[in-house]
Amino acid sequence: MKVCILYAAKTNNNSYIKKIANSLAKGIEQQNHIVDVIDMKLEEGKVVSYYDYLIVGAEGTTTFGGKIPTTVKNFLDRSGAISGKRCMAFVTKAGIRSTKTLQALMKIMEGQGMYLKTSDIITKEDQATAIGKRLHIK
Repeated sequence: MKVCILYAAKTNNNSYIKKIANSLAKGIEQQNHIVDVIDMKLEEGKVVSYYDYLIVGAEGTTTFGGKIPTTVKNFLDRSGAISGKRCMAFVTKAGIRSTKTLQALMKIMEGQGMYLKTSDIITKEDQATAIGKRLHIK
């Protein structure tokens, strides 16, 4: 299956969430899926409707959680027909209330009509790889 991992960093220095997204991709590739990793800020307007499974990740923009980069909503608005797509949401562990940040991301995704199968707060690269290995995509 074709899987797309979309990620949005809170600043231009996106190395941490990029590493998490790439580690997640490594785990999924071990299940023999084709995985593309896309930075939502750099590739805004890219159509992702031809992927079978979407994974959306973001970093919280505030210390107290609940806010994600506006890039996420802007990208999803222009990404083609994604309503009904099976997907996963993840945020990186940052700030005090990561759960609130994850809820904000899931609300945006559900607002697009995406079928949210799972969500997670990821703290380390090896954790991301393990999640990718066990993620049920079919």
